[in-house]
This record gives sequence, C-alpha cells and structure tokens, in this order.
Amino acid sequence: MTDRQIIIPEQMKLLSEQAGYAPAVKVGKTLYCAGQVGRTAQLTVIEDPQQQFLAAWENLRLVLSAGGCSFEDVVEMTTYHVDMHRHMPTFRRVKDQVFPRGTCAWTCIGVSELARPGLLVEIKCIAVQR
Repeated sequence: MTDRQIIIPEQMKLLSEQAGYAPAVKVGKTLYCAGQVGRTAQLTVIEDPQQQFLAAWENLRLVLSAGGCSFEDVVEMTTYHVDMHRHMPTFRRVKDQVFPRGTCAWTCIGVSELARPGLLVEIKCIAVQR
C-alpha cells in the first residue's frame, strides 16, 4: 500500500470541486503537481501575459507549499505554451524572477490551446521533499 495523499490548497477548493481534480498528489516524499495556470481563485483567466505568468507561478507555489515543498524541491518541470515564440521572452523573465535557475530538468512544449480560452501557459512539475 502506498502512502498517497491528495493535496488541495485552501485557495483551490473551488477549482478542485468544479474541475474534479487534485492540484497535487503526494506519494511518500514525492509531490506530483498538476499543471497550474494564471487564473484567480475565482477561476478568472488573467489577460495580461506577464501578470498571468506571475499568477501561474504563484499558484504552483501554493500547491507545492500545501504539499510541504518549495520551488527548490522541484526536480522536473514541463511547461505548455500557447504562442510560445511570442510570449517566451516574457515568460523567461518572470520565471527567472521567481524560480531558481538551473535547478531542475525543464521541458517546454508549444500547444495550440489550453483548458480555457486566453490561457497562455501551464506549469506542471514533480518535487521531492527534502
């Protein structure tokens, strides 16, 4: 039997109830985070790209924290980008402001769309609690 725990930060209860998913699942010391996007707790998509990217990182930080982890614990990250070439310079600037550089394996994937119109990025990761 695995030590499996569903992680739902307080700020994401509405999202979890409406979408029917867990923001993260923790098994032992490993935290598997679902993709996080730039939306408010009321599920409104943030239109400004820079502010949307900041919100996506903050949502990821909330999930990691609820699972007992931080950005420094991330070992693998995948980011999904709509219109990647247009927004990547802004995304990288925001990432470099909030996330430690060169500390995890990172894959970027360009996609045609995400779960809601207007979303530009989704950040998914795996973290291992120290």
